[in-house]
Amino acid sequence: MRKASRSIALVGNPNCGKTTLFNALTGSNQSVGNWPGVTVEKKEGRLRGAPDVTLLDLPGIYSLSPFSPEEIITRDVLLRQRPEAVLNLVDGTNLERNLYLTTQLLELGIPMLVAVNFMDVLEKRGDLLRLETLSKALGCPVVRISALRGLGVPQLLRRLPALAAQPPPKPWSRFSAVAEGELAALEARLPRHVPSRLRRFTAIKLYERDPIAAREHPGIFPENREGDSVIAGGRYDQIGVLARRCLQKNQRPEPSQRIDRLLTNPVLALPIFAFFMLLVYYISVSTLGAWLSHAVGQSLSGLSLWLERLFAQWALSPWLSALLLDGLLAGMSAVLGFVPQMLLLFFCLAFLEGCGYLARIAFLLDRLFRRFGLSGRSFMPLLLATGCGVPGILATRTIENERERRVAMISCTFLPCSAKLPIIALIAGALFGGAWWVAPSVYFAGISAVLVSGALLRKLRVFPRDDAPFVLELPPYRLPPLRHLARGVWEHSLSFLKKAGTVILLSSMLVWFLSSAAWKDGELTLTGTLSEGLLARAGRSAAWLFAPLGFGGWQAVAATATAFLAKENAVSTLGILYGFSHEGGAAELWHGFREAFTPLSGYSFLLFNLLCAPCVAAVSALRREMASLRWTLFALGYQTAFAYGASFLVYQFGCFFVLRQGFTVYTLLALALLLAVAWLLLGGGRRSRS
Repeated sequence: MRKASRSIALVGNPNCGKTTLFNALTGSNQSVGNWPGVTVEKKEGRLRGAPDVTLLDLPGIYSLSPFSPEEIITRDVLLRQRPEAVLNLVDGTNLERNLYLTTQLLELGIPMLVAVNFMDVLEKRGDLLRLETLSKALGCPVVRISALRGLGVPQLLRRLPALAAQPPPKPWSRFSAVAEGELAALEARLPRHVPSRLRRFTAIKLYERDPIAAREHPGIFPENREGDSVIAGGRYDQIGVLARRCLQKNQRPEPSQRIDRLLTNPVLALPIFAFFMLLVYYISVSTLGAWLSHAVGQSLSGLSLWLERLFAQWALSPWLSALLLDGLLAGMSAVLGFVPQMLLLFFCLAFLEGCGYLARIAFLLDRLFRRFGLSGRSFMPLLLATGCGVPGILATRTIENERERRVAMISCTFLPCSAKLPIIALIAGALFGGAWWVAPSVYFAGISAVLVSGALLRKLRVFPRDDAPFVLELPPYRLPPLRHLARGVWEHSLSFLKKAGTVILLSSMLVWFLSSAAWKDGELTLTGTLSEGLLARAGRSAAWLFAPLGFGGWQAVAATATAFLAKENAVSTLGILYGFSHEGGAAELWHGFREAFTPLSGYSFLLFNLLCAPCVAAVSALRREMASLRWTLFALGYQTAFAYGASFLVYQFGCFFVLRQGFTVYTLLALALLLAVAWLLLGGGRRSRS
């Protein structure tokens, strides 16, 4: 693709609305969330109405002294790629904190425009922001916008092409809290290879003890300087004076403060969160979602009947008709029937995130997570993993602590993603009569697995203990626009349909062929008995491994194996092996499932597929983010072993305490495993902090 001649960098603090503005200015559909760190890599898009201008959506950054990987991306783009202009997005509800980055951007010597976001929120609160005063003090144009509501965006679109065509201004250091003579002396000591346009900025960053600048230019720090905290304080003092001149605040308490008294109450907060998650799964899986899925299943049964009659009229060959009806349609229908439940879950979680509630939960869970070797930063990857494991793994880039980042990558896929929801809905409907508690229990089982894993993994010496503080700005409560929620659900729908049209479709064909083909007299032929097929023989050879977990049938083993390609494949495989036809539709699948599973063994099957190694796409993301084959193999091995152990404990203790089957060797092994895990969690094997 032809590279645009001009580029504008969209820069701002985390969670100031950059991605929302990027979508409005370019027409793109990047992921948007009411959460810091949603953007973890650089994204590009052509400016609407100006195809020769590229807009760069950069990860959020608080200052140009970065530490985390995504912050370094922003810094490198600004210093090394040198875009023609900078669009600095400022959160008007937190003006003083946002202006710290603004003053540093002014020192780059790049044409800049400041867009103050959330002006609708400021006006609703009764605050008055004098944009002319702010523009005069900064020496650059300032505009008012609301990226979420679209206010001021058309005017901004008209100004950006001209901004990118302006000549570079002279860098200035009005807010650097450094004397001009000291800067000039330090600038003269810089190596000759430092470009002239960066010499002033580099001198400022060296004076402020920027760690990256110090590594690039060692030995240039002036002696007897003030500490970096004093310098930053001086910059903030000047910014504070400016903010008080420009912003007149209404003294009334914000609605967010009144709501937080209840939702962040030390005693009631976690029970309220549990209630909300129960309500989300109750709506999406047990009530409205179940009704919609039943309606879709009935429609798919009618489609199967119509196609069977059509194929009979066309006189298709038996094997082709079986491939289309018993293979493709049966496998796809078993998964598509649960799509309404998936979409409702997306909608509910997007609403909780968009209104600002889930950010509070991360803050509240920080203390709990730290007891298990994690922090509130891990909640963002866990939240994204409920939609898909791939963005959950990518979101761990926002975690500065390498140990915590690795633990988060290993454990975030324990949460039930959308691909696992069909398995949950199948178990809940077929074996538990659609009981409301099945889906939430799996969700909280995933959270428990994350906490236990954090506690177990921190016992290993390969995970150095270098805890970092967790700082999170809580966004104000907002009612997310319906169009944003609808667009998020639509994007998830398209993603699923793409997967259904590729991975699940091809997997259904492969499962049908392997289950229908068999070796007879040295030849590969199609057999009408699934129990004689190649898939059945392969499943039986590995069934003994899963017998202690309660699901030793070859069908369950085959479904678990195909789920490695995509978790939905577990249901599509069962749909082929247990039957999904026009005669019974989903009811026929449920009947076959009930004959092969008990509620206990079914829940064990569900738990194993929830916790074991994720799908191929997530494994690929894990390999890329780990940047090590050894660590990737360790993660996959740990996930599979953890899933096996959890399912083993649930099934064996269920047989002893619930089914009253007596004390066996397996019960003894389960008791020993539970005691070993408890010993580790309660302090056994604790290594030194040195």
